[in-house]
Amino acid sequence: TGLHAALAHARPDALLLDLRMPQVDGMSVLAAALATDSALSVIIMTGHGSVESAVRAIREGAFDYVTKPFSGEQLVLAVDRAVRYRGLTLENRALRQQVTEDVLSSRIVGSSPALAAALSHVRRVAPSDANVLVLGESGTGKELVARCIHELSPRRSGPFVPIDCAALPENLLESELFGHERGAFTGAVARTRGLLVEAGKGTVFLDEIAELSPPLQAKLLRALEERKIRPVGGKDLVAIDVRLVAATSVDLEEAVRTGRFRADLFFRLNVVPIEIPPLRARLGDLAELFQRFLHEFARHTGREAPRVSPEALSALEAYHWPGNVRELRNLAQRLVVLDEDGRITLADLPESIRGWPATPDAPGGPPPPYERAREHAMAEFFRQYVRRLLDFHGGNISRAAAAAGVSRRTVHRWLADLGQSSGRTG
Repeated sequence: TGLHAALAHARPDALLLDLRMPQVDGMSVLAAALATDSALSVIIMTGHGSVESAVRAIREGAFDYVTKPFSGEQLVLAVDRAVRYRGLTLENRALRQQVTEDVLSSRIVGSSPALAAALSHVRRVAPSDANVLVLGESGTGKELVARCIHELSPRRSGPFVPIDCAALPENLLESELFGHERGAFTGAVARTRGLLVEAGKGTVFLDEIAELSPPLQAKLLRALEERKIRPVGGKDLVAIDVRLVAATSVDLEEAVRTGRFRADLFFRLNVVPIEIPPLRARLGDLAELFQRFLHEFARHTGREAPRVSPEALSALEAYHWPGNVRELRNLAQRLVVLDEDGRITLADLPESIRGWPATPDAPGGPPPPYERAREHAMAEFFRQYVRRLLDFHGGNISRAAAAAGVSRRTVHRWLADLGQSSGRTG
């Protein structure tokens, strides 16, 4: 504890360390020093008969060693190299951090707490090779997050291969993923390697992975465990070297509980879960997002981005955005295409946004469109149900989840959507 405090206070560029000291083991000091500052350059001082120990110390993270007796000039040279090496290490670390922030800021807009928590996980997991499960509603930007993970990983020079598991029929999806041999089925006129092989040294993004059939779930699990695949109609195994990022908009824990998704595959995928908040949970980011989209589409048309009136912006921030960021982006494109006077006013917005929230049974007035009335009723039911559920169970998340027949994660997400506190978990 004293060493940690001393190093944290002094913040040295280099540390001279003797492995043999009367009251403390030098290797323990080395471990403690590097735990305090991983970029610290440690120079080991050792006798001729203890060079093997010094080499072991270098394997444990020391920068260099000098053997006794050494001259002042030798020591100065060793310290000079150590200080310069530390400078390069810190500079490279700062550059990597800047690259990380540049990638994230260029692709993902927003600074809300909910988004910041997700991006913090992205920063930490990207440099590793761990499987990642991205969770979030449709339109929240799960593929965008997956691309950021790839671009910030050591596999960035390899391909990024997105696959929508919900868009392909089972037989075609199996062939796309694992490849097939010639003649394996009708129409297989040539051998295909499959995307898990084609994406070698890169990242495969499996979107809506909950849509995989049980047989494909089993085959994917074997591929992840063995790092080998067997093409459709093939006999030989083929090695693969890919990182897997999966995404889903459904509650996989609930799917496991109901038997719709394999528990062993879920645990294999869920090494690092990252939950992307819906747009209604990060409305503080909406204005910046909307401006980014307006400028993007205006630039494509060679025009200036239209100005947004305060009334229009207020209506956008009051809307519930069931389609999330994708819906906002599509609206921005529509408004730029239809823009005639360089301004976006309340009248330019769709009626479903201008009139949200609406009271379906307002006395004396005509009924609203069916979809808007249904959305309003569902939103009101959702608010009342979650409030009654938590009130009845005294705010206990575990008991509320069990009573509702859902996972604790789902209840936490409900509360986040409503902007409420998380209650008690015990």
